Amino acid sequence: MPRMLDVSDEVRSEIGDDEADRLLGGDRAPDSYECTSCRTPGDTHVEPTSTVLFVGEETAVLAFAHARCIPSQVVPVAEEQLVGAVRSISQSQPGGGPDLAAPGVPGAPGFPGFPGTPAVAPSAPAPAPAAPVGPAPTQPTAPGQAAILGITCGLVLHGKVGHASLVVEPTGPVGRPGSTSGEDEFLDLLQDAGFQPVTDLDETPDQLPGWSVLVAMGKLHAILQPAAAGGSTGWWQAHQPLQVTDAWRMAASQLSEVTMYAVPAGMVGRQPREDLLRQALERAVALGQVVAASLPLAGT
Repeated sequence: MPRMLDVSDEVRSEIGDDEADRLLGGDRAPDSYECTSCRTPGDTHVEPTSTVLFVGEETAVLAFAHARCIPSQVVPVAEEQLVGAVRSISQSQPGGGPDLAAPGVPGAPGFPGFPGTPAVAPSAPAPAPAAPVGPAPTQPTAPGQAAILGITCGLVLHGKVGHASLVVEPTGPVGRPGSTSGEDEFLDLLQDAGFQPVTDLDETPDQLPGWSVLVAMGKLHAILQPAAAGGSTGWWQAHQPLQVTDAWRMAASQLSEVTMYAVPAGMVGRQPREDLLRQALERAVALGQVVAASLPLAGT
C-alpha cells in the first residue's frame, strides 16, 4: 500500500531511484515510526512523512519524521556518532526497527560557511531555567590561533513578542580565506551572505532564503546554509546537540523561525540572563556591530 512519504531529490540521489520507489510504494517503509524530530509517534498511512537520511563516512541511516516537523533532507554526521546511535537503537529496540532516532550533528573543521579558515564550533552547557545557553569560554584568541564560535540561545523581544534567538560570537577576529592581515571581517562576510545590519532590536529582520536552523529532539543541532550543489549544508554544527529551554523551543515552533544575531569577538560575551543579553545586544546595536536575519525552523 502506498505511503504518505516525501523523498527529496537529495535523499533520492543518495539512496537511488529503486530504493526510493520501494519506499514510496510501501515495500520498505514502516507503518508506524517515532518522529526523529519531535519523538512522538507517526503513521505513514495517514500522516505526511519525511525521509531523513543521516550520512557518515561509511554508514547511512534512514529515519522518518512528520513532514510538519522537518523536511526530507540529507544530514551529514560523524561516523562514530552514527555508529553509536545505531548501536543504542539496536539495544533499545529488540530485533531492530526502521524508525531510527536522530543522532547529534557534530562540529566540523573549517570556519562554517567560509572555507579555508580553520575553526570549530563549541558545544555549550545546558541552560538554567529562563537563562540563555552560554557560549564556550570567550578568552581572547592568541595570534595565529583559530577562532571558535560561541552560540547563545535566548528569547529576545521584538516589541511585545518573544522571538527565539541565537547570538553568534567568535572568540577572535575572522578574516576572509587566505587573509593574513588579522583584520576582523566576520560581519562583512555575513553581510555578503545576506545578513543585514541591525538598527532596532524591536524590529524582526527579514528572512534569509536557503538558510535554516535545525532543531531535533528538543535540541539545537545546526545552522544550515544553501549548498553550492543544491540542498543545505552546515554553516555551524554543534559537537553535541545543545539543550534549549522549553520557552525557546515553543517560541521557535510558534513562529516557525529563529532570529540569528552575529557580533564581533568580545562584543556581547557570556550573559547569564536574557535581560542582560538584550542589554548587551542593545549596546552592540548602538555601535553598529550587529547583523541579523530570520532563519526558518527545520524541526521542533
